[in-house]
Amino acid sequence: MAVFYEQFGKIGEGPLLVFIHGGGAGGWMWDKQVSHFRDYHCIVPTLQGHGVRSEEGTFSIRNNAQELIDLIETERAGRTVHIIGFSIGAQIALEMLNLAPNLAQTAMVNSALLRPMTWARPFIGPSIRMTMPLVRNRAFAKLQAKQLYLDGEYFDRYYEDSVKMKAETLIDMLRENLSFSIPKGISNSSTSILATAGMKERNSVIQSAKQLTALRPDWHCLLVPDIGHGFPIARPDLFNQTVEKWLAEHTV
Repeated sequence: MAVFYEQFGKIGEGPLLVFIHGGGAGGWMWDKQVSHFRDYHCIVPTLQGHGVRSEEGTFSIRNNAQELIDLIETERAGRTVHIIGFSIGAQIALEMLNLAPNLAQTAMVNSALLRPMTWARPFIGPSIRMTMPLVRNRAFAKLQAKQLYLDGEYFDRYYEDSVKMKAETLIDMLRENLSFSIPKGISNSSTSILATAGMKERNSVIQSAKQLTALRPDWHCLLVPDIGHGFPIARPDLFNQTVEKWLAEHTV
């Protein structure tokens, strides 16, 4: 299936600002960003196995990355490109820069797990198949959504997409997420990188942001106080201000 994406702002005119959603979410999680960055040509893709692509039933970080590289090359028309990814979307952003080192001027990777937890891989399939009925339970979904700050205005869309997602997609996605590490050639990229994590996130995510940005002196790490896994949704105004300064000054 061809990649599905939405466009906002100065389509065909402004610099490209590509927003990559997290696992189990959708392009809707960036609503407060695309309404803010109206001077940019905002592109919001839907990842494999999510939302309108739920019938695909598979998920690969590398394949998503290649799809988005191809999409950017089709749309860019010589314009500057900036990439923003959240969670597994941030992992995909890094894989994009690994495959195409000169693709973007800047990238902002938010809440990316870059320390593999391969010990957990054998348990993913059995546990997902066992708990899949709970995913379709609205009360259980509400508890999960709360951890991602999605239990408010975004809950209905989150629940709708969760119900659509196939078990095979979720298993593939979690295996990919827990196996991903910093790409070996990433430091050769010409892209300026900002890595963020909430200070209430798992320590592995916080350490991932530090480890990534330690590779280059011009890369930056921002740890956000009083935030867990969901900076763009929990604090959209602060997130947008951070993005603005990053795009303008390459600093935070």
